[in-house]
Amino acid sequence: MSLYILVVMLAYLLGSIPFGMLIANRKGLDIRKYGSGNIGTTNVLRTLGAGAALFTLVGDILKGTLAVLIMKWLHGTDLWIALSGMAVIIGHNWPIFLKFKGGKGVATSFGVFLGILPVATLIGAGIWLAVVGIWRYSSLGALIAFFCMPFLVYSFGNSRTYLSLSALVTVLIFYRHRTNLKRLWQGTESKIGQKVKV
Repeated sequence: MSLYILVVMLAYLLGSIPFGMLIANRKGLDIRKYGSGNIGTTNVLRTLGAGAALFTLVGDILKGTLAVLIMKWLHGTDLWIALSGMAVIIGHNWPIFLKFKGGKGVATSFGVFLGILPVATLIGAGIWLAVVGIWRYSSLGALIAFFCMPFLVYSFGNSRTYLSLSALVTVLIFYRHRTNLKRLWQGTESKIGQKVKV
């Protein structure tokens, strides 16, 4: 059990690695001072372009997937796998390296579920792509995709633990997007493709 606790703690530290921040720093920018001020993929895309955004997206997804795969490799139970997944998401959202001011957890959460239920997650990613393709709002795509996630987990899995995790993560995603929800309601949310001057 002590090993599993250590892995959960390491998952938090892994989640705390701010890929968007590190990539922006290589270009001499503090991403927190541009656009929405968020360290995630969407703000990196608006500020630095598709290449930097792709590296951010892949990094954030991989840390979520890696956190749960390590626990799986150690034969952790569903509960320990879920705790590791939750820890990496919390690390991304409240990273110790950035004074607990991080991202919104979308890519990292997708990474977690990709390591747990890949088919359900790929369908969720497809929902995100469809919404973004139609309305051009990344935040709306994330909100709808994660609203659907518990239903997808229920359909493709047989674990109450993972179902509970998906519900908890969905609540967390909506909480982290509360300002986006307000802007969507007011019609002031930025769309994909809008650039930020640097």
